[in-house]
Amino acid sequence: MLRRGLLTRVSRVGGLLVLLCCSFSLLYVMTCSPPHSDDPPLSHTLPRAGPNHPSLGGTGPGIGTGAGGTGGARAAQSGGPPGVQSYQVLLQEREEQHRLHISSLKKQIAQLKEALQERSEQLKGVQESLKRAAGGPAEGQEAGTGSQGGALGEAQGAKSQQADLQEFLRSQLVKAEVTAGSRLPSEYAVVPFESFTLQRVYQLEMGLTRHPEEKPVRKDKREELGEVLETALHSLNAAPSQQDGAGEKSQTNKVYSPSDFIEGITRTERDKGTLYELTFRGESRNEFRRLVLFRPFGPLMKVKNERVDMVNVPINIIVPLSGRTDKFKQFMHNFREVCVHQDGRVHLTVVYFGKEQMNEVRNTLENTSREVNFKNYTLLQLDEEFSRGRGLDVGARAWKGGNVLLFFCDVDIYFTADFLNTCRLNTQPGKKVFYPVLFSQYNPTLIYGSLEHVPPVEQQLVMKKDTGFWRDFGFGMTCQYRSDFINIGGFDIDIKGWGGEDVHLYRKYLHSNLLVVRAPSRGLFHLWHEKHCADELPPDQYRMCMQSKAMNEASHGQLGMLFFRHEIEAHLRKQKQQQNTKKT
Repeated sequence: MLRRGLLTRVSRVGGLLVLLCCSFSLLYVMTCSPPHSDDPPLSHTLPRAGPNHPSLGGTGPGIGTGAGGTGGARAAQSGGPPGVQSYQVLLQEREEQHRLHISSLKKQIAQLKEALQERSEQLKGVQESLKRAAGGPAEGQEAGTGSQGGALGEAQGAKSQQADLQEFLRSQLVKAEVTAGSRLPSEYAVVPFESFTLQRVYQLEMGLTRHPEEKPVRKDKREELGEVLETALHSLNAAPSQQDGAGEKSQTNKVYSPSDFIEGITRTERDKGTLYELTFRGESRNEFRRLVLFRPFGPLMKVKNERVDMVNVPINIIVPLSGRTDKFKQFMHNFREVCVHQDGRVHLTVVYFGKEQMNEVRNTLENTSREVNFKNYTLLQLDEEFSRGRGLDVGARAWKGGNVLLFFCDVDIYFTADFLNTCRLNTQPGKKVFYPVLFSQYNPTLIYGSLEHVPPVEQQLVMKKDTGFWRDFGFGMTCQYRSDFINIGGFDIDIKGWGGEDVHLYRKYLHSNLLVVRAPSRGLFHLWHEKHCADELPPDQYRMCMQSKAMNEASHGQLGMLFFRHEIEAHLRKQKQQQNTKKT
């Protein structure tokens, strides 16, 4: 009886406990459930932070899993309102995902730094190998039996790679037009040089600015040329034992500086590399130092370091002429100042066509000879129709003093003493001819507004887009040795009158193995003069003459202002009338 009564009491107490638990559960559900709302769920209003979400960089777990699930549990234990808890969960997830993304970026940056350091060491090794190949000591090279034995295996492993790289660099140097020219189909295949000084770059491709000279030089070009100049100066100032076989050992202690740099030329062949030729003042007035560097899409290579003595290199300037005695007097004024007073190593050959005004030309030459004691000139007369090619050909063949440097010139050309040295430096018998691109002057009357405001010629020689242009379609002014001119076949003397003969000679050189140096020259100017195109010219020559006439007159903008001047004047009149009406 006692056991039965105990069981009955226990069952009653258990049922009461179950009922009490159910009551507490129901009360908890009613109290803690979120309030009903018509707003969309939070997961629909905020983007899901999953592994493929773009804002998180594709890293981090999704909501409700991994770190998100842990964050949700912590938020549920915080006891805050349900909406705030959900936001806290999402913010914690995103904070952790951003930390993971930042950690990944730092790892990538570290890897890039390691790769950069490795490439720098490889480049340094290549430069040291090039120095060893040239006979100079590599940096950090030390003798030591123990260290040599330890590094022998590594050196042998890198030796073949360095040899392959050096072979590639040498092959690029051979392919490029550095020491010899390559045959080209036409003038359109020529890659022209750019010329540069410490402050300016002269280039035919002028870009949007249309400026014939670039100043200031843009940052990338300035850094490139600065590195080349620094390398050249280091080579010039190196001890004789450190100079390679391509250069001559200096016998003096002259220290070269950037102020000794005169000018340089450079061009890039897209499949080979970039060539640089730099000229420095030497140890005497007519002595120069020339360095040739080549960058075959790799480290700079020194090709040549040579002393160039120009004291015994005269120039025979040949000028064909017919009439135009006033222009000839102006030419002789510049010739007297540049060739007689400054240079002193020039012979002048004038080939005159016809008899009319011949005495004036002779008197001008005799007066110059008497006033400045100049005897190095020759006057030839041809009693025939004017032909520029015929006159230059006769003048070149009339020279009997051996192999001389020729400068084919016109009477309307102005040149400086620096140009004469550039002419000497860029020519070499049997190897190089020089075809400078001259700066052609626009009509000064249009440039300065009226004839009364035109300054002297020396003050007009300013290189700006509104004062002139690079005459890249002209090939008449050229420097070449007489032997090369004779061997190539000279001018086509069947061409009469104006134009055509210079292009034929230029193409002959392009079809040969001679190196044609085509570069803008800052010391060679074509002075403006009114051009007359004769009706007797063949159609192709007449068209070339008219095109040259149009390009010589003014810039594109200036020609446009002239063409629309009536509209501009009408607009100004209307503006003036409107102002007068407002005043009244």
